[in-house]
Amino acid sequence: MGEDFQVNMDEFLPLRDVVFNTLRKAILTGELKPGERLMEIHLANKLGVSRTPIREAIRKLELEGLVTMIPRRGAEVAQITEKSLKDVLEVRRALDALCAKLACERITEEEKEQLKDACAEFERATRIKDATVIAKADVALHDIIVAATGNQRLVQLVNNLAEQMYRYRFEYIKDESQHDRLIEEHRIIYESIMNKDCEEAAKAAELHIDNQEISIIKQIRLENKQK
Repeated sequence: MGEDFQVNMDEFLPLRDVVFNTLRKAILTGELKPGERLMEIHLANKLGVSRTPIREAIRKLELEGLVTMIPRRGAEVAQITEKSLKDVLEVRRALDALCAKLACERITEEEKEQLKDACAEFERATRIKDATVIAKADVALHDIIVAATGNQRLVQLVNNLAEQMYRYRFEYIKDESQHDRLIEEHRIIYESIMNKDCEEAAKAAELHIDNQEISIIKQIRLENKQK
């Protein structure tokens, strides 16, 4: 079982929410691996809490699709399957294309500067070779494009999907062979938005998702062969 994650107490949150956030983050970043059993006693001892908030957190994670209950085995971290990946990316592809198109029309000068800086920050992050840092820089870049739409309902929809998306994107970002491609795709999206070429921005956003899907499916199939 992954041993790197720790509970970070937040005086403003109930204990059950702190435990839930800790376990969810561990799953999304791969510290708790797909197929790994979630043993209540072990987790309670590790996090220094009783079994009750662990049980409540596991139940909520099951509702989010991050945990599955297996007969006679108990709770396990949900597998990353081709079907679950395609379901998430199918929706995200459409939303990202819409975000890029609207950002073209509505982005402010300040947001343009933020986007330029975010592209540079992502490139710097890839040189550090820390997947968590790279993923954070990637999310920050895409958040600027989403915010530039000025559409709060669209922002909500993307944010609702973001954590499910993070799990797949993190797998992609861990693959260093994809970093140059990601940098180039970000550059094309950025330049299209700067040039107010809405169709090209939407097309580039779709390609960005398509390439992630191809790469992650390859990883899923490779991992399944090795099992």
